[in-house]
Amino acid sequence: MTLTESGPSSTTSGSAGSSLDLGPAAALACRACGHRLALAAEFACPQCFGPLEVAYEFGRVTREQIERGPKSLWRYKDLLPVPSTVEAHPNMDPGFTRLVKADRLGAELGFRNLWVKDDTGNPTHSFKDRVVAVALAAARELGFRVLACPSTGNLANATAAAAARAGWDSVVLIPSSLERAKVIMTAVYETSLLAVDGTYDDVNRLATELAFEQEDWAFVNVNVRPYYAEGSKSLGYEIAEQLGWRIPAQTVVPVASGSQLTKIDKAYGELVSLGLVDGAEWRISGAQAAGCSPVSTAFAEGTDVVRPQKPDTIARSLAIGNPADGPYVLDAVRRTGGTVTDVTDDEVRDAMRLLARTEGIFAETAGGVTVANARKQLEAGTLDPDADTVLLITGDGLKTLDAIEGQVGPTATVPATSAAVREALGISS
Repeated sequence: MTLTESGPSSTTSGSAGSSLDLGPAAALACRACGHRLALAAEFACPQCFGPLEVAYEFGRVTREQIERGPKSLWRYKDLLPVPSTVEAHPNMDPGFTRLVKADRLGAELGFRNLWVKDDTGNPTHSFKDRVVAVALAAARELGFRVLACPSTGNLANATAAAAARAGWDSVVLIPSSLERAKVIMTAVYETSLLAVDGTYDDVNRLATELAFEQEDWAFVNVNVRPYYAEGSKSLGYEIAEQLGWRIPAQTVVPVASGSQLTKIDKAYGELVSLGLVDGAEWRISGAQAAGCSPVSTAFAEGTDVVRPQKPDTIARSLAIGNPADGPYVLDAVRRTGGTVTDVTDDEVRDAMRLLARTEGIFAETAGGVTVANARKQLEAGTLDPDADTVLLITGDGLKTLDAIEGQVGPTATVPATSAAVREALGISS
């Protein structure tokens, strides 16, 4: 593949942000010191090097206005940092996935009012289609023409597919140990796919270096990360709308970088401030795997310092040992009265099978992490069994078949006779 040579427009310097059409986005603001700067392809504060996020000036937004929108995340475009004409460009149209009333799973776990937000129905079968769609829309407005990312798998799939649909070149960096299914599901789009020796954190450091060297590459979760991260807000908006414009009392979210959890919390707050839902309190809790649990460890220790860990878990999509949003996860969880816990790989596998058996949803390992942690948190008394509870299922189990290979298979192998079938199933003749 020959990469395009056109770089970002001059508006990325931060001096001409007012010329950009990024909808209600007004500026970038430092999450640490509050410093503001013009909209641009920036991700670190020039004053304190803290992380930047999008600050907004929302106009009037009504439920009716949203409900008239497309059956995708673009129904919330007036709440996202995207151009007003975002639907006019070829894109994957992700979002507005189903919210499943999970009564059978709830009965097994002990919840009386349980829902599952099933994001396996997105175009590349994970929630990453949401964040990439917003990143691509912003990157186009910022003048980029090459889409790139470091990834633990789902983001690789979403970035390669979105670039293909948009007619862009793409560059994807993955750990060389990534699950084979996710490698194939990325390579099929004929992206420039580079397997890097090392962990995801090594891959992410390389991507950050390249983002400074290759000025024409929009690394969705590096130099355009402030816009990319906002895509996760659409999950919070959808959950509230699908519940009849109310925020669930409890939401359990898997934690990798931590961005998804913080943005769902942000979305809930925006819905309240805009009058789209009645004032409500909510509890948001995090879920990690024991083999990569820097945030749950910090939560258990009562500290604000998230110490990096070397990942060793089957939940590779969550295997980020140095999560960028870790401290902000701790803030959101503690502020809302939630918790962050972790579970073993065996508990993850059992939870994947439980979700499939009770609700017909085959989740990847991250989904097993969410379900298993919800059970653990309920048993510990940190979740209310009677409160409305939503579990985030963020990716499809077809991506992580190796995690349960050998644990499931045919009930029996039988001759092609009805007598053999009855015998295998214990049916008396």
